[in-house]
This record gives sequence, structure tokens and C-alpha cells, in this order.
Amino acid sequence: MSSGLGGLRLAGTQTLALARRSLNNERRQLVSIMPGLVFPLMMAAVYSQQFGRALALPGFPEVDSFLSFILPGSIIQAVSFGGTTAGTELALDIENGFFDRLMASPVARVPILLGRLGGTAVVAAGKASFIVAVFLIFGVTIKGGIAGTVIIIATAALLVLAIGGLAQIMAIRTQSQEAVSATFPLIFVSIFMSSAFFPTALMSGWYQKLAENNPITWTIDPVRRLVIEGWSASDALQSLGVPAALAVITIMGAVRTLNTKLKAG
Repeated sequence: MSSGLGGLRLAGTQTLALARRSLNNERRQLVSIMPGLVFPLMMAAVYSQQFGRALALPGFPEVDSFLSFILPGSIIQAVSFGGTTAGTELALDIENGFFDRLMASPVARVPILLGRLGGTAVVAAGKASFIVAVFLIFGVTIKGGIAGTVIIIATAALLVLAIGGLAQIMAIRTQSQEAVSATFPLIFVSIFMSSAFFPTALMSGWYQKLAENNPITWTIDPVRRLVIEGWSASDALQSLGVPAALAVITIMGAVRTLNTKLKAG
């Protein structure tokens, strides 16, 4: 029993150490974080001016402003910019040989993956907090209160874990930063093919079906209700549950891919 707890404690220490390394890398490259903040804010400013009259359309949710409606989408857009960082960092470590040194050290396999994911999740939470603060300055009210705000930020961090796990699978299989980075456009497009910036009820045809069955929509819709309607335990659970389930799937996939790769030599 004590040896099992000791192993978990050691794995936790290793994960935290590698997470700090990931955060230090992000800190040294602050310029790379800026597009993930500036672009969504610019898009939000444009959307609020161009599509504000959409609020009068029959079937459009009752909101105080278009900014309130697109806050969840803007957050998801912001964190998606760094979503693949855990994968690109892993690919870089594989390319420069640091990964081989890690594998030869006493570090367990899972912390190697979780450490990078933890670092990107912390950065995502910081981005989400910044976006929320800017929207609050411009008059948006999160009717779910402080609890709703915490759920929104936590949802962003969990979604990045899901994206990061997928990116790590790509990194292990391809061992190429370029290949991992190439997945970002697909993630970015999937945001627009969701309810991020327009309600699915006012869409039509195949686009509506695609948006309704998009996991990003399943995540954004309950988050949006926390913003425009108020606190709901069921919405909070769905907001956290969908990205958490996706994160478990992709991270387990990354661990399995890593084990398969190491067994194959």
C-alpha cells in the first residue's frame, strides 16, 4: 500500500516538474501566445458590429448583447491556438533527442505526457481568464456568477487537454513538429462548424447537422447558458463533462500510442 502511494507521489512530482518546464518554455515565447489573444478579440469586435442585428432574428437566444453570445466561442478560439503545443513540444523533444534521455531516466512514461498537457492547460486557463476580463470591461455580464466563471475557465483548460492528447498521438506517430502543427487548421475550422458564433437553430441543411453533432457545440451551448441565463448545475456538469470525457479518450490514446511505439522499438 505504502509503495503504491509512494509511486503515485513520485509520478505526481515528475508531472509537476515537467509541467513547470512546459510553462517556462511558454514564458520564454510570450510572442507566440499573443495571436491566441489578439485574434479572437479582434474577431469579437468585428462580429459584434457586423452581426449585432442578428439578435432580432426569430429564434435567436435572448441575450443582452452579441458579445455575451460569442464569449464562449471567443474563449474556445483563443485556447485553440495553443491547443497543440503539448504535441509540438513532444515532437521537438523527440527530434532533438531529449525524449530518449527522458526514457532512459527514472521518469515514468505517463508524467512525460501529462507534464506537457498540464502546462498547456494552465496557459489555457490564463487565456480564458484574460478573455473573460476583457469582455467584462466591455459590458458583458456572466449571469452564472463567480461559479459560472470558474466553470467556463475550467472548461477551456479541459478542452485543451483533449486537443493536446490528440496532438501528442500525432507527435508520437509522426515524430514531426510540422505534422502536429498541420492539425491546427482542422481544429480551427471545427470551431466555425459549431454553435460558437451562431445558433444551430438558425442554420439549415448539412451544415446544421454537422454543427449539432460537433462536440464543440456540446461544450459551448451549456457554457453559453451559464453566461446568458444563469447558474445551472446540469449545464455546469455538461460543460465540464464533455471536454473531460474527450480528454480521457485522447490522453489514454496518447499513452497507448507511446507504449506501442516503445514496444516496437
